Amino acid sequence: MSEVRSTFQLSPRDPAPDFSLPDEDGNIRTRAEIAGKCGLLVVFACNHCPYVIHLADTLGDFAREISAQGVNTVAINSNDVAKYPQDGPVGMKAFATERRWQFPYLLDESQSVAKAYGAACTPDFFFFDRDGLLFYAGQFDASRPRNGSRADGSDLREAVRRMVNGEEPVASAYPSSGCNIKWKPGNEPSYF
Repeated sequence: MSEVRSTFQLSPRDPAPDFSLPDEDGNIRTRAEIAGKCGLLVVFACNHCPYVIHLADTLGDFAREISAQGVNTVAINSNDVAKYPQDGPVGMKAFATERRWQFPYLLDESQSVAKAYGAACTPDFFFFDRDGLLFYAGQFDASRPRNGSRADGSDLREAVRRMVNGEEPVASAYPSSGCNIKWKPGNEPSYF
């Protein structure tokens, strides 16, 4: 398991790239319909990554918490499902159910959405304000699968608190860490 850190392709206040992707049942969902009245948290995830598994239950709880503040959540799986079939739609549905994710979990089969966001790893977090502008890109918290700490979402929670209270974003966020997105051969982005 090699750890990859996200490279930020989006800058603060950049608009959220649009998407139109299928969920695990094949229903097409768009960024505009998913976004909450106060913001949207976009999480690049997959089913088999130990970093995602480490925080998946806490992410489900966190998403319910911020939903009450008008911030919705969406997870996007951009992995190559031909090489990693456990990350396919059937596995996505089972994973989301097991982890009590009550938010859409979408499949980015072309990997174009991951590239538009500059996502590099799973999990990778992008938080947009009510105007759809990037407020925070960085880690969920400082916990990792092997460092003995429990996931609590403290870094992302602070970003949401600041946005909801009309404060400035954190000056510099610690980048997301996790497993690299499993790019299709020849589809690796220039930032990878």
